[in-house]
Amino acid sequence: MKTNPSAHAPVLAQSEPLPQLIAATANALPDQADALARARAFAEPLLACETLDSGENTLVHADAVASILKGIGGSEAMQAASYLVYACVHLNKPEEVIAKAFGDSFAALAVETTKLMRVQRQALAAEQVDDPAVQTENVRKMLLAFSRDLRVVMLRLASRLQTLRFHAASKRPVSPSLARESLQVFAPLANRLGIWQMKWELEDLSFRFLEPDTYKEVARLLDEKRGEREVYMQQLRQRLESELRSRSISATVQGRPKHIYSIVKKMRGKSLNFDQVLDLRALRVVVPTVKDCYAALSWVHEQFTPIVEEFDDYIAKPKPNGYQSLHTIVRDEQGRPVEIQIRTQAMHDHAEHGVAAHWAYKEAGSKGYAGVSAAGEYDAKIAVLRQLLAWERDLAGAVPNRGLFEDRIYVLTPDAAVIELSQGSTPVDFAYAVHTSVGHRCRGARVDGAMVPLNTALQNGQTVEITTVKEGRPSRDWLNAELGYLTSNRAKAKVRAWFNAQATHETVARGREAVEKLLQREGKTAMKLDDLATQLGFKSADALFEVVGKDEFSLRNIENLLRPPEPALQPDDYLLLKKTRTNESAPKGGVLVVGIDSLMTQLAKCCKPAPPDLIRGFVTRGKGVSVHRADCSNFREMAARSAERVIDVEWGTPKAAAAVYPVDVAVEAADRQGLLRDISEVFAREKTNVIGVQTQSVKGTAWMTFTVEVADSGRLNKVLGIVATVPGVRSARRR
Repeated sequence: MKTNPSAHAPVLAQSEPLPQLIAATANALPDQADALARARAFAEPLLACETLDSGENTLVHADAVASILKGIGGSEAMQAASYLVYACVHLNKPEEVIAKAFGDSFAALAVETTKLMRVQRQALAAEQVDDPAVQTENVRKMLLAFSRDLRVVMLRLASRLQTLRFHAASKRPVSPSLARESLQVFAPLANRLGIWQMKWELEDLSFRFLEPDTYKEVARLLDEKRGEREVYMQQLRQRLESELRSRSISATVQGRPKHIYSIVKKMRGKSLNFDQVLDLRALRVVVPTVKDCYAALSWVHEQFTPIVEEFDDYIAKPKPNGYQSLHTIVRDEQGRPVEIQIRTQAMHDHAEHGVAAHWAYKEAGSKGYAGVSAAGEYDAKIAVLRQLLAWERDLAGAVPNRGLFEDRIYVLTPDAAVIELSQGSTPVDFAYAVHTSVGHRCRGARVDGAMVPLNTALQNGQTVEITTVKEGRPSRDWLNAELGYLTSNRAKAKVRAWFNAQATHETVARGREAVEKLLQREGKTAMKLDDLATQLGFKSADALFEVVGKDEFSLRNIENLLRPPEPALQPDDYLLLKKTRTNESAPKGGVLVVGIDSLMTQLAKCCKPAPPDLIRGFVTRGKGVSVHRADCSNFREMAARSAERVIDVEWGTPKAAAAVYPVDVAVEAADRQGLLRDISEVFAREKTNVIGVQTQSVKGTAWMTFTVEVADSGRLNKVLGIVATVPGVRSARRR
């Protein structure tokens, strides 16, 4: 069944009277004779053939915006401003031209609104690449903080509502970002200003584009028994009104329309089915006095069955924002739930005029509809401001240009991205907020197109452009508080970090020079500096140079490494061995090669065998016999390919009692300060010489490879058992 969604969207022309606040705002422009007709005649030749991004004719759009403003009580002067806003972009000097024709107030309003239009358009584009939540929150703040008065916001609200109406009527698709912004920014703002009907229509239209299937389904459910429900509510309204008046209570009873988005929000927030929504039928009773409120409540509870847990007395205990009313849900004779609100005319006016901060009541009450919260700093500020500020006085200009966020300002990049800064921030603060590199290379600034000193305090809504150099550095003057270049602690920290990094660079250069001179004296200039650092237990050469430059690491440690007390047997040393012609005695040293009278041998680097490992030999081309551990994977592969070159070998009696062999040991441990030192101390204590170290740390895990010299691999197992007891070590094994 086809539905007519627009039937559920409120029409402003049919809405009940709006707050005096809106009327005061709308009429803040000075009245001029025939202002509306003159403004339209002025704009028509500029707009008649122009088209907006939505595809709507610009003049038709301006006509519709003026009509919406008229529907919420806007004066002819306010309606006239809607034409001048769209004419701005087609004028070379809009403020000057409009001021001459219509006065300064019209000119300022048109220019400010045009700026805000550009901000919102750019923000929608930026939402594709930036964090949408951050960008949306910034735009929400900008709608209030950037505007000189609420007339600007009202013009934008009316324009956005018309854009959504145009898309709905023409069946043109709406971009998700525009629909989301309408739902998350414009509708709550209309709500906060007390423009309830505009808020509901923005919500329903936005939701219709974002979730068309859900929208149509709820519209269908509402339509199924709409006629029956309306007849019932009309009868109930008349019954309440007549019965209360028969009891000398002068009551006005009105129906309260339900809107699709609010129904869906409640269903989701409370996990309800459509049939479980209790306030689809709702009435509002307005009586003269507080005494009448309770008398009316008593009669309602006598006639119907109250749902006790749904009763709230906001008269005895008003909401923090001052809202007062009695809320109850009752069941009639057929068990149908009906919500009834009872309040005095003064309470009703207070709520309807927006001072009660209706957004906190409906969007983020203690029941938490749809997970929306008003606990954030931004919303808390709005709540306080809405209760304490004299809106009419401010909007009438008694306190001109007063910002709603005294401690924050919002400025724009040349691309109209919103940058949030603290009050009093300078172009240098702005540069560091954009990017650290931009801050370091900042050399000048333009604010709204004019060059300004770098210690100029920025104002809300200004456009800032930074002039940079290709290679630059911050100035130490920026850290001088008396000169006023920086106010942001974050920016100051970045400048200090740059100078600290420079100091570190100088220290590293000093350490490098000392190490290179030592290597030159020792005749080791060919040695790789990163290899030297690794052997000394450092992650990089620069880490070594830094501690040397700070005099925290003695050069004698490097000398000891370069000049070990005893020469170590290198892995690629070759042993010339002779086999006896009889089996009665074994050779006196090295490896016995069975069946060969005299042959050169080498210990394989891949597995580094050592007595008493089981070993096998492999005859190489030109390098004699390569001796491997029997379990060596490389040996198994070579043997599989060339089995004829495998020979039997065994350890013989070493030539010297002090014969040692290099062996690799792998250690895995939780990385911590002093780990390398503690493991090295174990090897030193067990008289196991370490001739090489490689370390790597990945996500808190240290992987270390030690090359140690051993005479007996069996003895090594005992040493590894001790290494495994070092705090943090997870495993220690031979490679």
